[in-house]
Amino acid sequence: MLQKSWQGARIAASLEGVNQRLRTTILELARERGPDKTICPSDAARAIGGDDWRDLMDDARDVARSLAREGLVDVTQKGDALDPDAAWRGPIRIRIR
Repeated sequence: MLQKSWQGARIAASLEGVNQRLRTTILELARERGPDKTICPSDAARAIGGDDWRDLMDDARDVARSLAREGLVDVTQKGDALDPDAAWRGPIRIRIR
Protein backbone atom coordinates (compact mmCIF):
# COMPACT_ATOMS: atom_id res chain seq x y z
CA MET A 1 0.00 0.00 0.00
CA LEU A 2 2.85 2.38 0.78
CA GLN A 3 4.22 1.75 -2.72
CA LYS A 4 0.90 2.84 -4.29
CA SER A 5 0.81 5.99 -2.15
CA TRP A 6 4.34 6.87 -3.15
CA GLN A 7 3.59 6.27 -6.83
CA GLY A 8 0.45 8.39 -6.61
CA ALA A 9 2.40 11.22 -4.98
CA ARG A 10 5.08 10.95 -7.67
CA ILE A 11 2.50 11.14 -10.45
CA ALA A 12 0.82 14.13 -8.80
CA ALA A 13 4.18 15.89 -8.45
CA SER A 14 4.97 15.15 -12.09
CA LEU A 15 1.63 16.59 -13.23
CA GLU A 16 2.19 19.66 -11.06
CA GLY A 17 5.57 20.12 -12.73
CA VAL A 18 4.02 19.84 -16.20
CA ASN A 19 1.32 22.36 -15.30
CA GLN A 20 3.95 24.78 -13.99
CA ARG A 21 5.94 24.40 -17.20
CA LEU A 22 2.78 24.97 -19.25
CA ARG A 23 1.98 28.06 -17.19
CA THR A 24 5.44 29.51 -17.67
CA THR A 25 5.47 28.69 -21.38
CA ILE A 26 1.99 30.12 -22.03
CA LEU A 27 2.94 33.37 -20.31
CA GLU A 28 6.28 33.62 -22.12
CA LEU A 29 4.81 32.93 -25.55
CA ALA A 30 1.86 35.28 -24.99
CA ARG A 31 4.16 38.08 -23.78
CA GLU A 32 6.36 37.62 -26.85
CA ARG A 33 3.32 38.02 -29.12
CA GLY A 34 1.99 41.00 -27.19
CA PRO A 35 -1.57 42.06 -26.28
CA ASP A 36 -2.67 42.50 -29.90
CA LYS A 37 -1.96 38.89 -30.90
CA THR A 38 -2.80 35.46 -29.54
CA ILE A 39 -1.28 32.03 -29.12
CA CYS A 40 -2.89 28.62 -29.31
CA PRO A 41 -2.70 26.29 -26.31
CA SER A 42 -1.02 23.82 -28.68
CA ASP A 43 1.93 26.22 -29.01
CA ALA A 44 2.74 25.68 -25.33
CA ALA A 45 1.94 21.97 -25.45
CA ARG A 46 4.30 21.50 -28.41
CA ALA A 47 7.03 23.53 -26.75
CA ILE A 48 7.20 21.21 -23.76
CA GLY A 49 5.60 17.98 -24.96
CA GLY A 50 7.62 17.13 -28.04
CA ASP A 51 6.04 14.30 -30.02
CA ASP A 52 3.51 13.73 -27.22
CA TRP A 53 2.18 17.29 -27.25
CA ARG A 54 -1.40 16.20 -27.92
CA ASP A 55 -1.46 14.49 -24.52
CA LEU A 56 -0.98 17.93 -22.93
CA MET A 57 -3.81 19.77 -24.68
CA ASP A 58 -6.40 19.37 -21.90
CA ASP A 59 -3.80 20.47 -19.36
CA ALA A 60 -2.85 23.48 -21.51
CA ARG A 61 -6.49 24.54 -21.74
CA ASP A 62 -6.90 24.09 -17.97
CA VAL A 63 -3.81 26.20 -17.28
CA ALA A 64 -5.10 28.89 -19.67
CA ARG A 65 -8.38 28.89 -17.74
CA SER A 66 -6.51 29.36 -14.45
CA LEU A 67 -4.44 32.19 -15.90
CA ALA A 68 -7.64 33.88 -17.13
CA ARG A 69 -9.17 33.57 -13.66
CA GLU A 70 -6.06 35.28 -12.27
CA GLY A 71 -6.49 38.10 -14.77
CA LEU A 72 -3.15 37.45 -16.50
CA VAL A 73 -4.57 36.45 -19.89
CA ASP A 74 -7.78 36.53 -21.86
CA VAL A 75 -8.97 33.32 -23.43
CA THR A 76 -10.73 34.10 -26.69
CA GLN A 77 -12.83 32.42 -29.31
CA LYS A 78 -13.43 34.14 -32.65
CA GLY A 79 -11.88 37.25 -31.10
CA ASP A 80 -14.28 37.45 -28.15
CA ALA A 81 -13.08 36.98 -24.57
CA LEU A 82 -14.55 33.93 -22.86
CA ASP A 83 -15.70 33.64 -19.27
CA PRO A 84 -13.08 31.46 -17.54
CA ASP A 85 -15.83 29.86 -15.45
CA ALA A 86 -18.07 28.95 -18.40
CA ALA A 87 -17.97 25.74 -20.40
CA TRP A 88 -15.88 26.02 -23.57
CA ARG A 89 -16.22 24.15 -26.84
CA GLY A 90 -14.03 24.38 -29.88
CA PRO A 91 -10.75 26.14 -30.56
CA ILE A 92 -9.53 28.84 -28.20
CA ARG A 93 -6.74 31.38 -28.29
CA ILE A 94 -4.79 33.02 -25.45
CA ARG A 95 -3.93 36.73 -25.27
CA ILE A 96 -1.74 38.37 -22.65
CA ARG A 97 -3.39 41.25 -20.78
